[in-house]
Amino acid sequence: MALSSILRRSASQLTPLTIRAIGFQRYSHQCAALFAAVKHSDISGKLFQSSFPPVLHYSTKKPSSDESLLRVIESEIKCAEESDDHDQVEEAPEGFPFKLQDNTGQQTISLTREYQGETINVEVHMPDLITGEENDDDGDNNDDTERGMQSSTPLVVRVSKKDGPCLEFGCTAYPDEISIDSLSVKDPNAEDQIAYEGPDFSDLDENLQKAFHKYLEIRGIKPSTTNYLHEYMINKDSREYLIWLKNLKKFIAA
Repeated sequence: MALSSILRRSASQLTPLTIRAIGFQRYSHQCAALFAAVKHSDISGKLFQSSFPPVLHYSTKKPSSDESLLRVIESEIKCAEESDDHDQVEEAPEGFPFKLQDNTGQQTISLTREYQGETINVEVHMPDLITGEENDDDGDNNDDTERGMQSSTPLVVRVSKKDGPCLEFGCTAYPDEISIDSLSVKDPNAEDQIAYEGPDFSDLDENLQKAFHKYLEIRGIKPSTTNYLHEYMINKDSREYLIWLKNLKKFIAA
């Protein structure tokens, strides 16, 4: 009796395990059959598409607006290259006393020279060009009006002696004429302070004005120099414009 009771309990404990094992095998076979059926059915694509998020596709093609912009830039580059100004080199006048430094990408050039213990630096800016059509205005024929109808080149001239203060002239160079617009004494050791700029140059005594014009002329700031600088800066403007266009093209095409 005891032995038969033990056998019955063991059998009762093994039966659920056996049923679960059989059930798992049946479930596995059913899943495999269902997967095979779905795989070869017409709805498989829809079934898997609904089960997974869509894959995004990104286009590497440039927008049509960029392509249009590139064509316009290339056309402008062609026109700029056909111009004679971008590769023209003006010869310095005889006796030109300055060393010229021209850095690509900058809108100014610098001139330097030594004169009797002085260091002279000139900063030359892009010219202000006046076309012939702008000269047709019927105005008063005074000096200021005539100057306003001429192309000009802004200059900043600094004359220094060793480590002391320097004279700074703000000038405008016209054809065959130089106008001094301002004059101030600059102390390099007092850059944090607001220096007295002095009176308007035009308010100075006429003899004093003439003396300062002569002062600059002796140091090389004269019409033969500034006329050459005017032509040089016109050509530099054309060169810089062409480089600027090519840099634009590289950026848009990248």
